[in-house]
Amino acid sequence: MQVKTFTVALVSAAVASGAFYAYRGTQPADTSPLSADGARSFSTAQPEQTRRALVVDKGSLYTGTITGNEPISKETDDLGRKVLEMLTPDQATQKLRKNEESWLVGRGQGVVRYDVVQIPSNDPIEDDHAEKIIEVPQTLAATDNGAAASDWMFWGVFDGHSGWVTSAKLRQTLISFVARELNTTYKSALADPTVKFPSAESIDKAIKTGFLRLDHEIVHESVAKVHKAQSKLAAAELLAPALSGSCALLSFYDSRSKLLRVACTGDSRAVLGRRGTNGKWTATPLSTDQTGSSPSEADRIRGEHPGEPNAVMNGRVLGGLEPTRAFGDAYYKWTRKTNEELKKSYFARTPSSQLKTPPYVTAEPVVTTTKVDPSNGDFVVMATDGLWEMLTNEEVVGLVGEWLDAQGNAGGQNARTNSWLQSWFSSQKSLPVEQTGSDSDNSGQKTPIRQQQWGTKGSLNERFVVEDKNCATHLVRNALGGKDQDQLSALLTLPSPFSRRYRDDLTVEVIFFGEGAASGNVTLNKDASAPSPEAKPKL
Repeated sequence: MQVKTFTVALVSAAVASGAFYAYRGTQPADTSPLSADGARSFSTAQPEQTRRALVVDKGSLYTGTITGNEPISKETDDLGRKVLEMLTPDQATQKLRKNEESWLVGRGQGVVRYDVVQIPSNDPIEDDHAEKIIEVPQTLAATDNGAAASDWMFWGVFDGHSGWVTSAKLRQTLISFVARELNTTYKSALADPTVKFPSAESIDKAIKTGFLRLDHEIVHESVAKVHKAQSKLAAAELLAPALSGSCALLSFYDSRSKLLRVACTGDSRAVLGRRGTNGKWTATPLSTDQTGSSPSEADRIRGEHPGEPNAVMNGRVLGGLEPTRAFGDAYYKWTRKTNEELKKSYFARTPSSQLKTPPYVTAEPVVTTTKVDPSNGDFVVMATDGLWEMLTNEEVVGLVGEWLDAQGNAGGQNARTNSWLQSWFSSQKSLPVEQTGSDSDNSGQKTPIRQQQWGTKGSLNERFVVEDKNCATHLVRNALGGKDQDQLSALLTLPSPFSRRYRDDLTVEVIFFGEGAASGNVTLNKDASAPSPEAKPKL
C-alpha cells in the first residue's frame, strides 16, 4: 500500500451527536482509486483541529484528515465507505507491543533469551504458540561430562485456519505428546549399556509419533467419543479441533548434544541466522513450506492417490486446502461415510466431490537437525506464514542482525548486562546479511506476496528502522511498514475481517543461543515485554 498524495474534497458532516464523518468528495479526472495493492492520500483545507483518517472504499484505502474532536463511527456511509480514525504512531506502537514477551534464560545450557509477539488480523486470532523447558535428570536421559541433568527446550508456533480451536489444542498438548515419546526413546537407549544415547533416527521417529498420535486423537478418537456420547453438546466440543485446522512448527533443543531439531507440519517456517567471518549473517532455512504449490508435496500426494489428478488442484489439496500437512482438517481425512454421518447427525459440512481415497492431508512433520553453536551467537526465527508473506529469509535474518547491532551500540548498562551481545557489534550501514536466497531453489522460500500487493519500493535503508527492545516486535514492525509510518498505521487500523485482505495473523519467535550465566532461572525481561500479571516463567 504505497502512499501517494493527491487532492480531493473531503466534507465532514455531523449527524446526530456529530459522531459520523462522511466522505462525499469526488476524485480528479486523472486519478483512479487503488485496489488492494495500494492506497492514496487526500487533504483538505487546514481546519482548527485535524485528525488522521483512513477511508475504506471497495477494496481501496485512502488516508486523509478530518475535522472535529468527536469519535468516528465505524458504520458504512451511503456510498459504501467506512471512515476510521487512523492510529497515531504512538497508538500503533502500543498495538504492536500489546502481546510481546521476552524471557531471559539463565540455565547456562546454550540458550540466553527468546522473544515472542503476536499481532491478530482475524478476530479472535487463529495463531497460537507454546514454550517449555524440561530439566531431564541423567537417570532418565544420559548426560556427558558428569552433568547431573540436561535441558530439553521446546518452542512452537501454530498457524490455525478455519478457526482458532485446533491451534489452541496444539498449544495445550503438542509439546507434552512429543516429550512423552522422547522420554520413552531416551529411556530405552539408557537401558542398553552399549547404546546409552538414542540414534538420530529414533529421535526423529519419536517426534513424528508424537505429532501423529495427537492428530489421531483430534480427528478419529473424537468421532468415537461422539458416537458413544450421542450428544450434540458433546459433539460441538469434541469435534471442534477436528473441524478447524492448524499448521505446526516445533523446535526441540537438547542442551547435551547442542542439536536443534525443527519439526514442520504446514507452511510456517524456521530460519537459522549464523554469523560468518566477514561479520555478516547467513540465512539458512530449517524447514520447507508444505503447500500444494510445492512440487515435491504435490508429487507426494498424487503418488499416494494414483488415478486422481485432482488430488491437488490450483496449488491446493482437492482444490481447497493450501497446506498439504496439518492437524485437524478432518474433511480431508475422514471417509466420505464418516463425513456424511457427522453432517447428518451433528456438525460437519459436505465433503468435496473429489474426495475418494482419504486421507489426503497428514500431520506427519518433516524433521531437520542442525548443530547449534552458542559461542558464535546463532539465532533462530520461527514464524507463521504471515511474516514470510512480507519478508524474505534474508531480510528477516538481516533485521535481527541490525537489531543486535543497535542493542550493542546502545552501550552503557544495557551493553554490559547483555554481555552475550558484545561480540556482535557491527558498523554495517545496510542489513548485515549475505544475499543467498533464490525463488527457484529448494529452500521453500517464496517471493513475499504482500510486498507486491502493497507496492513496496525503496532500498533497505529507506524501509527499515530499529525502535523496539523486543526483537520479534522489531521484525513485525518492519514487516508491516518500518519507516513508512502511514502504511504501518493503516495496516494496524484496519478492523477484522477487512484486515485479512492485507495481512494475516502474525506470530513470531526469536531464539538467541549464547554462553550465558547459569543462575538456573527463567525470568521475564520486563524491558521488552508488555505488562501482564499473568506472565509466568516457561520452566
